[in-house]
Amino acid sequence: MRKVWVIIGFLISVSAAWAEPVRITAFGDSLVQGYGLPQGDGFVPQLEHWLQAHGAEVEITNAGVSGDTSAGGAARIDWTLADDPDALIVLLGGNDLMRGLSAEEMRANLSKILSAAEQADTEVLLVGMRAPNNYGPDYRAAFNAVYPDLAEEFGALLHPDAFAGIFERVGGDPAKAQEFMQDDDIHPNAEGVRENIEALGPVALQLVARVSG
Repeated sequence: MRKVWVIIGFLISVSAAWAEPVRITAFGDSLVQGYGLPQGDGFVPQLEHWLQAHGAEVEITNAGVSGDTSAGGAARIDWTLADDPDALIVLLGGNDLMRGLSAEEMRANLSKILSAAEQADTEVLLVGMRAPNNYGPDYRAAFNAVYPDLAEEFGALLHPDAFAGIFERVGGDPAKAQEFMQDDDIHPNAEGVRENIEALGPVALQLVARVSG
């Protein structure tokens, strides 16, 4: 009987060694693409390293396109999903915000992306953006509501703010946040990405668990 259990244990260990990593596609704009950062310091490599350091076997594909709006994402979601990833991280909306595009238009575009993922049986983590106060209370409320509404509608995981890590670090002080931003005041520097990944990482682990479970 002891030999049987030894053999079973060996087979389990071999099976675990041969297990395929969870394949995640990070789908978004320049925040995903890694604009202005050396290779290895961007969103995708830092998130992959964080997840692996926390015991998750993952491979993350970078499907970030600088300048992409939610409409651009909606236009390319089908061929992105044709690669058949296990999970999708969606980070879009920043360019919609900077261009003052309609929150309802963004909602429709993100809904198309989440619907396509649902039809492909692909788990999704939706990463939100937050409109600042200078956009006015009506636009701000409409924009900020899009992400939690869609996450609930489609059963997606939600990380409400792509910049949560930086703002947690500086206590919400915009002046102090400059330390973690590139010179354009739009994109995080390598340390800023690191802070944001620390905030996002636990939710990304939930995404891996959904796929693995």
